[in-house]
Amino acid sequence: MKKSAAVLLVLFSVTAFSQKKWTLQECVNYALENNLTVIQNTLNTRIQDKSLEIAKREYLPSVSGNISNSASFGQGRDIFGTTDRNDNFNNNASVGADILLFNKGRLEKNIRRTEFEVAATKYDTERIKNDISLQIAQQYLSVLLNREIAKISASALENADRLYQRAKITTDVGTTARTVLAEAEAALAREKQNVETARINTNRSLFALAMLLQLEEYKNFDIQDVPVDDTLGAPLFTAENIIEKAYENQPQIKAAESRVQAAEAQTQVTETAFWPVVSASAGIGTSYFNSLVTNYAGADINGNPIRESGFFKQYKDNFGQQLGLSANIPIFNKGITKLQVEQAKINEDIAKTTFRQQRQQVLQNVQQAQFDAESNFAAFSAAREAERSAELALNFAEKSFAAGRSTVYDLNAARNNYANAQGSVAQAKYNYLFSLKLLNFYAGIPLSL
Repeated sequence: MKKSAAVLLVLFSVTAFSQKKWTLQECVNYALENNLTVIQNTLNTRIQDKSLEIAKREYLPSVSGNISNSASFGQGRDIFGTTDRNDNFNNNASVGADILLFNKGRLEKNIRRTEFEVAATKYDTERIKNDISLQIAQQYLSVLLNREIAKISASALENADRLYQRAKITTDVGTTARTVLAEAEAALAREKQNVETARINTNRSLFALAMLLQLEEYKNFDIQDVPVDDTLGAPLFTAENIIEKAYENQPQIKAAESRVQAAEAQTQVTETAFWPVVSASAGIGTSYFNSLVTNYAGADINGNPIRESGFFKQYKDNFGQQLGLSANIPIFNKGITKLQVEQAKINEDIAKTTFRQQRQQVLQNVQQAQFDAESNFAAFSAAREAERSAELALNFAEKSFAAGRSTVYDLNAARNNYANAQGSVAQAKYNYLFSLKLLNFYAGIPLSL
C-alpha cells in the first residue's frame, strides 16, 4: 500500500511538472535559488561572515590550560660528587589568559576592513543574480519570438494549403496549367519546411532556457505565453537622466567601492606595525613531584630527610598565581613594515582604478542600452510600416489572382513578402522589448513582462 502511494506521488509530481507553464518571474526565482554559481558565491559570502565574526572575537582574551607530565631515570651526581639514582616524576598544571591592551587600534581597523570585504562579496552575489536574471529574460523573450514566428509560419501554411487545394481543382478540370499546380505544391512544401524549422527553433530556445535554469528534466519544460502588444512606445529614459541612478544601484560599482574602503582599511592595519604592542597576562598553576627511588623529597638544613607529601597536598601547597604586563616595541625590522605599507597603498590605487573602470563600464552599458533601445525602436517602426505595405500588396495580389490577371507565382511572391515582413516585425519587436527592459533595468525598474 505504501509502495503504491509512493509511486502515485511520483507520477503526480512528474505530471504536475509537465503541465506547469513557467512565468518569467518563476524562472528568475528558481534560477536565483538553484543556480550553482549563485550558490557558490553565497557560500563565499558565508565564509566572509565567519571571518568577520573571528575579527570581532579578537577583542576577547585568549585562555588556555596546560598539563604536563615528565619522568626521568638514571644516575645523577650531586654537588658533593656523590653518585646516586635520580629517578623521579613531575606533574605541572596551569591556566593562563592573555589580552591585547594596545596596538594603535589594530583590532578595530581589522574589523572595519573585514566588514568592507563582506559587503563587497554580497554585492558580487547581487551582480551575478542580475546577470542571470538578464540572461533568463533574454532567453524567455527568444522563446516567445520563436513561438510567434511559428504562428506566422502556421498561418502561411494554411494559405499555401488553400491555394494548393484550389490549384488542384482548377488543374483537374483543365482551367489552369499543370505548372500552376506544381508551383502551388512547391509553395506548400516550402511552408511545411518553415513550420518545422519554427518548431525546432522554439524547442531549441526552450532547451536553452531550461539549461540556464539548470533543470535536470527539460523535455516537459514549458513557459507561459505572454501577449506582447505591437504598439510599443518609444523609450522613456535616456542615458543622461538615468546614469546617476545606475551608479547608485548597480552592485558591481558598490562592490568596487567597498573594496576601495577595504584597501584603505588594510593600509591602516599595516601601519599599526610601527606601534608597540602592549598586552597583559594572568595565570595560576601548581605542581607535583615524586621521587621514584625513595619517598623522601630531599633534606632540610640540618640534613634531616623531608618526607614527600601526597598529590593533593602538593597541589595545594604549590598553588601560585602570576600577573604580567608586556610591551613589544618595534625598533628595526629591515624596513619590511615600511615596504608593506607601500604595498598596501599600491593596492589602494589598484582598487580605486578598478572602481573607476566599473563606473566607466556601467556608463558604457547604459549608453549601449540607450543606443540599442532607440535603434531597435526605429527598426521596429520601420518593420511595421513594411508589414503594412506588404499586407496591402498581398491584398492586391489576391484580388488580381482571383480575377485571373496575375499568376500563382505573383501571389506566392506577395505572400512570401508578407510572411517575411511579419517575421521581421516579430524579430524587431522582441529585440526592442529586451533593449527597453534593459534600459529600464538600469533606471531601477525590475524586470517584468
